[in-house]
Amino acid sequence: MRILKRLMNRAIDLTSDENFLISIAKIENLVSKLLAIGMVLVTLVAVFDLGIYLFQRLFTPANEFFVGVLIDIFGLFLNILIALEILENITAYLRNHVIQLELVIVTSLTAVARKIIIFDGSKSTGTDLTGLALAIFALSVSYWIVRSVNSKQKEH
Repeated sequence: MRILKRLMNRAIDLTSDENFLISIAKIENLVSKLLAIGMVLVTLVAVFDLGIYLFQRLFTPANEFFVGVLIDIFGLFLNILIALEILENITAYLRNHVIQLELVIVTSLTAVARKIIIFDGSKSTGTDLTGLALAIFALSVSYWIVRSVNSKQKEH
């Protein structure tokens, strides 16, 4: 009976806007921490996978290494870099409780740059490359605008 009464009191407490918003903030904080832990695990697994891949490929014949393996290795390195940037986005949110648009755009630029670096023209169409070019252009313009606005706000 006491447990039911306690649950009812908590439910009534949540009906006030202030208590409800505090509860939502706690949930957001918990989810952000879980995402950060998940990203750390994903990054560690990706580094381990890269290590195994490098170890296996270093013992292949040299002429095969530079054909396609090098591009694969660059892709794996950039995957780890992108994972670290996503982790930085999450930790920046935990610090300031604000999504930092500039950081999100830089992460997006890195992801699109990765696609361009590992781009295989023989398996893709011209529209794929055009789409990547448009994405880079739009993200670059967005980054320039956000960076300009942020620098003007810092001056004032």
